[in-house]
Amino acid sequence: MKKVVLALSALCLIAFTSCKEDAAQKIDDNKVAAAADRDAASSVYPVLTFEKTEHDFGEIIAKTPVETVFKYKNTGEAPLVITDIKSTCGCTVPEDWSRAPLAPGEEGQFTVKFNGSGTNKVSKAITVTANTEKGREVVKITAFVKPDPNAPVVATPLSPVIK
Repeated sequence: MKKVVLALSALCLIAFTSCKEDAAQKIDDNKVAAAADRDAASSVYPVLTFEKTEHDFGEIIAKTPVETVFKYKNTGEAPLVITDIKSTCGCTVPEDWSRAPLAPGEEGQFTVKFNGSGTNKVSKAITVTANTEKGREVVKITAFVKPDPNAPVVATPLSPVIK
């Protein structure tokens, strides 16, 4: 048994001492420079800057469709790509944005349509998903929705009937 352990120990000693290559000699300076350039480029993000981040429609009549345009600019150093624009509900519809990369310094825009649903003060958020450092930017629309004066009055069991 001692001979087997001694033989295995000798074999391991030979195996470990035969691999005396210096790892520092295997480093390729061209690959190190390429990796440094790649890492520097990956820390550069586009910056999505809006002309305005909130739009107030003021007072509108219920069910009256309104729309606004949000203009933006890429103020960063990398191409901006907007992958999606969504709202918090179906009554607010963002549309007409470019899915093509926006070079640094270039401008773009998208339209937000609101169908006037809700009552009183209404606020909706529109989320822009892009390749910015945060990944998401938010713009808002607000309106004060008044009831339609021409809408028929519906009597409820709790409301008094006026004759």
